[in-house]
Amino acid sequence: MARPRTTPRTVDHPDLTQVDLQQVMEALVDPVRRMVVSQLAGKGEDMSCGTFEVPVSTSTLTHHFNVLREAGVIRQYYVGVTKFNTLRTGELEERFPGLLPAVVAACAEEVDPGTA
Repeated sequence: MARPRTTPRTVDHPDLTQVDLQQVMEALVDPVRRMVVSQLAGKGEDMSCGTFEVPVSTSTLTHHFNVLREAGVIRQYYVGVTKFNTLRTGELEERFPGLLPAVVAACAEEVDPGTA
């Protein structure tokens, strides 16, 4: 019989002062990860892992979330058994001014040329 969990689930996140621009850019070079960032930015609210519209399997999407989290682009947290994702907008703007809005605009342009 499994023991009940006595401590809440937590997820480790890097201090953005320890993340360099190359790590963030490498995370954002993948089109699926840019889709995740665009959807979070467009929605304007936190999203659970299962609500993203992406052309990959759940296990592959988990990998993409991990890369984004380790690069400091997103923050993840649990509500019960559901994992939520949020952009680290303010922190990223402070560390790399203008980067996130530029990425979101570029993604919109990729999807629908002439929108940015």
